[in-house]
Amino acid sequence: MAELTLTVNGNPVRSDCAPGTLLSGFLRETLHLTGTHVGCDTSQCGACTVIVDGRSIKSCTMLAHEADGASVTTIEGIANADGTLHPVQQAFRTHHALQCGFCTPGMVMASVALLARQPEPTDADVRHGLEGNMCRCTGYQNIVDAVLASAKSMKGVQA
Repeated sequence: MAELTLTVNGNPVRSDCAPGTLLSGFLRETLHLTGTHVGCDTSQCGACTVIVDGRSIKSCTMLAHEADGASVTTIEGIANADGTLHPVQQAFRTHHALQCGFCTPGMVMASVALLARQPEPTDADVRHGLEGNMCRCTGYQNIVDAVLASAKSMKGVQA
C-alpha cells in the first residue's frame, strides 16, 4: 500500500491505495463514487470517463497512482451544490440523449471536457470528440444534439 493524495470533485483526498489499483476502482470502491461506470475494462466503451487535470480520461485504464497530485472530476462533481444540473446534464435530459443510462456518465464527462477545450463545436467536432464513447441505445443523434444545445446554453443562448 502507498499513500495517494489528490483532489476529487474539489475535495482533498488522502488514502492508502494498493499498487495496480485502477482509477475507476479507486473512485468506485474506495471513494464510493459509483457514477463512474465500468463497462469493459479495456478502454473500449468510455462509460468510465472522468476528467483528470482538464482532460477526459478513461479511468479503467489509468492507475490510481498515476492520478497522484491531480484534480479529478467525476459525474458526481459537475452539478451545482444546490442540485441544479450542469448544462450538459440538463441538455441530455431535455434532448432525450439517454435511454438505459449506462453510458451517460461517461458521455457527459467527455462532453464537458470537449466543451471546455472547444466551446463552439460543430456537429462533426462533437462526433469526433465523443468517438471513444459508445452507446448501444440512442443512435447518437440525440447525444450530438444535446452537446450542441449545451454549448449554446453555456454561452447564454437559448437552445
